[in-house]
Amino acid sequence: MMTSYLIAAKSLHHHLRRGRMVVMDDGTLTEQDRALLRHHLGDPQILSLADVDVGPCPRGGTWERLLTILDIAADDYVIQLDSDTVTIGPVPHIEEAIDANRCFTLLGAETPARTIMDVHEFQACSFPDGEPTAEDREGHIQGATESVLTRLAIEGLDRPRYVRGCSGFAGFARGSNRRLAMSFSQAAGAILGADRWKEWGTEQITSNFVIANSDDAVVLPPSSYENYWGTPSSDDVRFLHFIGTYRWHAWEYQRRSLAAIKALDRAAGEEARAA
Repeated sequence: MMTSYLIAAKSLHHHLRRGRMVVMDDGTLTEQDRALLRHHLGDPQILSLADVDVGPCPRGGTWERLLTILDIAADDYVIQLDSDTVTIGPVPHIEEAIDANRCFTLLGAETPARTIMDVHEFQACSFPDGEPTAEDREGHIQGATESVLTRLAIEGLDRPRYVRGCSGFAGFARGSNRRLAMSFSQAAGAILGADRWKEWGTEQITSNFVIANSDDAVVLPPSSYENYWGTPSSDDVRFLHFIGTYRWHAWEYQRRSLAAIKALDRAAGEEARAA
């Protein structure tokens, strides 16, 4: 996992050429791991999940990560990056989002529309006849939450928006904070029930909602920023997120990772010669 994380972090930084790293320690980092992080990532700040105050939000399921990101984003632009990703080319859309201080999201699976939508539009687009069924409400937590979006009352939002994004790669504009995430969590948990709202996936749904309701958020073009599902990538792919077991499909992750490592080696050699 450490190797995968270093490939993800260093390949993005190689193409973005800016930023510092902040690492969330779930309690498993060893001293050897920390030494590797210091060597490869310029002595990153390492925070402990156990120290995060989640307030009224669930604990676990990456909630500590989201809330920490939103706390840091009060003063700095923050990118959330999963370790099962590889950046394989220039990322001008990310540079533009940072420069304009706009949130961005990678699109998620089975996205009904490749844009940010009013929650009523999203529901009409997502469910047969525009109305969720009992199966929708009782199924996976993503569909269950999306089925009640129009029923949520969020203070300060007259026309809430939503996008089915993927929190494996997302940008949070400077000036963000956790208030909206906490309000959404409390509203959704009140309707779905506390036990359901503890399920894996609620953090990603909340991340989607926070990004969608930020000013001028950007949906990354899926032809360039892809979730890998075992099918050939487009000719213009810049970034790949290897979902679940698809990391091991057809050796694609290994091939892309080796290419990224070689690019990093070449860049290091060129910098050494220039020095």
